[in-house]
Amino acid sequence: MSVFSILIADDDEDDKFLLKSAFEESGINAPLSFVDNGQELLDFLQKAKKLPSIILLDLNMPKKDGREALKEIKENPKFRSIPILILTTSNSPEDIRNCYFLGANCFITKPSTFEGLMKVIGELNKFWFNIATIPTKP
Repeated sequence: MSVFSILIADDDEDDKFLLKSAFEESGINAPLSFVDNGQELLDFLQKAKKLPSIILLDLNMPKKDGREALKEIKENPKFRSIPILILTTSNSPEDIRNCYFLGANCFITKPSTFEGLMKVIGELNKFWFNIATIPTKP
């Protein structure tokens, strides 16, 4: 059983399916939870008995987009230590700058192939779950 958990905020059903498949095929057994937009993400965090180890956050979502959700999470002392990895189709220098300014821990442009996504998930696993030390609740 993994001690890590991952929360994915993305409104695209195909992307969610591909992410779930990539995590499974990579052998990462961390529990995955999914929300469809920034508002659901914030609601999830407010109601969670245990906060996720990492959040993968898309920028372009309905209701509350990823930028707004990122800002609100990083302004909240209860949530600000959760690493947030932006995983989006954008490669705009402005989005990259703004996300880091708002407190993102990483910015990744979604690969266009499943093989590319597998590589990203593999590297994410190596760094965030094997090299980096992630904050845990006392």
